[in-house]
This record gives sequence, structure tokens and C-alpha cells, in this order.
Amino acid sequence: MKNNRSVDILLVEDNPGDVILTQEAFAEAKIVNSISIAKDGEEALNILFSRPGYEQHSKPDLILLDLNLPKVDGREVLENLKGDDVLRRIPVIVLTSSESERDILESYDLHANGYIVKPLDLNQFVNVVIALDNFWFDVVTLPPKID
Repeated sequence: MKNNRSVDILLVEDNPGDVILTQEAFAEAKIVNSISIAKDGEEALNILFSRPGYEQHSKPDLILLDLNLPKVDGREVLENLKGDDVLRRIPVIVLTSSESERDILESYDLHANGYIVKPLDLNQFVNVVIALDNFWFDVVTLPPKID
């Protein structure tokens, strides 16, 4: 069952190369959902909490979150997001290079909805993106759009 509405994704990633790789993977997989970029954890929180200067950003339907970010790291973003009564409904997939068991456990303890180790190869990354698209946008029913 295909989701009939446009889905907004927030990619929280400080590495420009990984941003490009993610965008290329979505394009290669022919996924047309809107992707916004936050270059660090502070910018992600500004967007999510509609802080001054960020009010024009819509709330995402799904967040792809790197853990190791400047200013505010991904763990803090996750903790702030999941501590909010409304924003905690937004699914957060940790998308990081860390394979550390400690990072995996901590992410789930902070209520991440999934944990994916970033593939370095574009073809593998495309397969991950297709799987994300199939699950989160075809199988799962997302909560109503947050204003």
C-alpha cells in the first residue's frame, strides 16, 4: 500500500560527502520525497522546534540522524526530540558510520526507531534507501503531519 502523501525527510549530517551520497542514493532509487538538510545538531533542533529564523521549515515525517555531529551531537538531538510530547512521534533512524555496540544500545535507549550503519558503496547505499522507502513509506502508517 503506497503512501499517498508527500513525505518530508530531514537528513541531519555534517559531512558534505555523506549528504551528496545520500542524495544520490535517493535519486538513484528514484525516490522523490523532499529531503531537507541540517548540517549539525543545533540546526536540526532549530528546525524541529521552529526557533527564530527557522519557522518556515515544515516538520519532517522522518529523520535520518548522524550521531557524531558538531555543536550538538546526535544523541542530544534524539534526547531533546523524544522528550517533546509532539515531536517524539517523528520516527528517527540513526544513520551513522559507528558500529559500536555502545552507540547502538544508547540510540535505542534514547528511543531511536532504527539504527543503520552507513554503507560506503553507492550501490549498497541505494539498497538501504530502497529498503527505507519500502518500509517507512509503503508498509508503515506514519502519524499525521505535524504543523
